[in-house]
Amino acid sequence: MLIRFPQLCYFSVLCSVLLLTTPVKADDPAKSPEAIPGTTKVDAEGVIDLVTRVSNLVMVDARITADRKQGYIEGSVSLPDIDTDCDSLSRVIPEKSAPVLFYCNGVKCGRSVKSVRVALQCGYNNIYWYRGGFEDWQNKGYPYIKD
Repeated sequence: MLIRFPQLCYFSVLCSVLLLTTPVKADDPAKSPEAIPGTTKVDAEGVIDLVTRVSNLVMVDARITADRKQGYIEGSVSLPDIDTDCDSLSRVIPEKSAPVLFYCNGVKCGRSVKSVRVALQCGYNNIYWYRGGFEDWQNKGYPYIKD
């Protein structure tokens, strides 16, 4: 004898809908943290200030190549988080005390977070982090390069 439980089926569908529509929690790993210990967080205006004040600043775009094709902050170098390790960092930033700024797509992007953590582990100690990233830069109407 086959017994059907229509209520159970309805409950499964309801649970699936709830899971798909639940908002992202603040502690979700897909959202970048508010701060990264060992770094100085800057906003878009802080990036502009650094670029004008610090002549040897290295700006690292931690996004993948496909994202960079959408545009990037002038003067930044592409070093995707998936390619970031101590060797790749040393090719871009030979001095561990050199000022370096990391950014990616924005607060929902973890690529710059990952790159910053690698840089810290490699001994870099003058790290700036632009949490708002390219999305914030673009939304503020600041100029960028698009190939």
